[in-house]
Amino acid sequence: MNLENKIAVLTGASKGLGNAIAKALINKNVVVYGLARNEIILNEMKKNLGNNFHPVQLDITNEVAISNWVKNTFQENYIPDILINNAGVGSFHKVDETTTDTWLSMINTNLNGMFYITSKIAALMKKKNSSSHIVNIGSIIGKVGRADATAYCTTKFGVQGFSESLYLELRPFNIKVTCMNPGSIETDFLQSSGIHAHSNMLHAEDLANTLVHILETPDNMLINDITIRPLNPKAPTQ
Repeated sequence: MNLENKIAVLTGASKGLGNAIAKALINKNVVVYGLARNEIILNEMKKNLGNNFHPVQLDITNEVAISNWVKNTFQENYIPDILINNAGVGSFHKVDETTTDTWLSMINTNLNGMFYITSKIAALMKKKNSSSHIVNIGSIIGKVGRADATAYCTTKFGVQGFSESLYLELRPFNIKVTCMNPGSIETDFLQSSGIHAHSNMLHAEDLANTLVHILETPDNMLINDITIRPLNPKAPTQ
């Protein structure tokens, strides 16, 4: 896909990997609708990224709000070319120390929210003749389990299954689906599990550039699943 002037919807745009993806897309002259709950950060991003970045304060667990936003923003002659499902929450605890609220928070954001927006955007993408692309940000622990992470692993295994079924369903409509599964990223995402960020982890900017490369593949090429690991995941010695 030639990314010049394409339209992208990006969830979880305000922090970490999402922020880096927004910057990488803007650098390719993509029109980016960045969704997140933090309006202050989104407005700061708008100042830094310019007019091609459209801040959208939205909670993706609110299906009615998502449906209304999609209906009021897009129509048959203005359809997103790209959807990046990046929004996610993670909290890492033993199963008997995981509260119901914590469990439901991850299910609602990581799975339900992804379904809500994908179902609405995919319906529009089906009406296009040109190629479209949906990228779901999974995790390396959507492929192998991890102790003290039952809720998060459940959701990321779900992202993997959702993506696998979705690419089979949508490929006849010229819609690509990619599940991108990074290992540990140099952000504070894993802090609740006692893992602190260090420079040997994957860097958000590098992952964002890799995502851009996947989007730019030829229209007849589908990378439906990719796992990306740090070469050496151990923290550097002093």
